[in-house]
Amino acid sequence: MLLLSHSEIEQRLKISLNQLFDICQQYNIKEMALFGSILRDDFNNKSDIDFLISFQPNTPQGLLTISKLKSHLESLLNYPVDITIKDSLKDGDNWIRRNEILNTAQTIYE
Repeated sequence: MLLLSHSEIEQRLKISLNQLFDICQQYNIKEMALFGSILRDDFNNKSDIDFLISFQPNTPQGLLTISKLKSHLESLLNYPVDITIKDSLKDGDNWIRRNEILNTAQTIYE
């Protein structure tokens, strides 16, 4: 898998990665990765942006927290956002989806 440079990711996201790092700190995110079309040549203005997230221990991970994070990212990026929680993915039954995401995700914050 070919990894994108930080500058290539910033060009696609149209923001500085430091802005995402600030969000990670605000929401107690331990690790943030991108997966899906954002990392491929088929990314376009109709795409969504897929994030794989791990929170710091003892951080609330309820629907309200994830909804606020999703809204915050969508307003910053001006793209629809999908958030997948890494722990939920690892515990899920869909091993094909799990393997695809884990094998192609590119970590941008840890």
